[in-house]
Amino acid sequence: MGFKVGFAFVAEALVFAALLFGAAGTLAWPAAWAYLALFFGGGIWVTWRLARHDPALLAERMKPPLQRGQPLWDRIFMLVLIVAWCGWLVLMGLDAARFRWSAMPLWLHGLGAVLLALSLVAIDRVFRENTFLAPVVRIQHERGHRVVSSGPYAVVRHPLYAAVLVFLPANALLLGSWWGVAGALLLAGGIVFRTAMEDRELLRGLDGYAAYAARVRYRLVPFVW
Repeated sequence: MGFKVGFAFVAEALVFAALLFGAAGTLAWPAAWAYLALFFGGGIWVTWRLARHDPALLAERMKPPLQRGQPLWDRIFMLVLIVAWCGWLVLMGLDAARFRWSAMPLWLHGLGAVLLALSLVAIDRVFRENTFLAPVVRIQHERGHRVVSSGPYAVVRHPLYAAVLVFLPANALLLGSWWGVAGALLLAGGIVFRTAMEDRELLRGLDGYAAYAARVRYRLVPFVW
């Protein structure tokens, strides 16, 4: 996958571990070890598949969170999201391990693991369908950006975000934090906001998207929204 991708994984894993175990005040937190193994193991699997089948998309997703051509609202959103994600990990460490405010049965930890794995499979499926899934909202004129309407995009217009709505609470369940579940709902609200804003940008700037939106009416959840 290359040195740059490998370095990014190691750096991100170290940051996650520092936030979780630092907040927990201990390394004796089995749920966190299981979470890191599943999160980064699944991430490596998805990235390896990207490297094999769509290296151009992998290169796009390795770009920084602030880019030229990205609208101001999305720049602000990305900065807020990074801070909120870090705070969320700290909150779950404090809740589930240091102060043990939450009491979550083991089967919910297991459900979180299953949902996290399924969401990663869904994310991989969306990546395989759409080579234009940049991490920022931007019309990629230099890559010949076009509408993708096949596979999961025939059901909802933003299937990646739909998978993220499962991915977020799965993190908190696996770690055993009810406060984390509450935080996941707030983050999910941010995803819903970004979905609507991105839809507006695509309607305004991507040829053919208006016709596609007329055919596929729902953004995230079929028959709901």
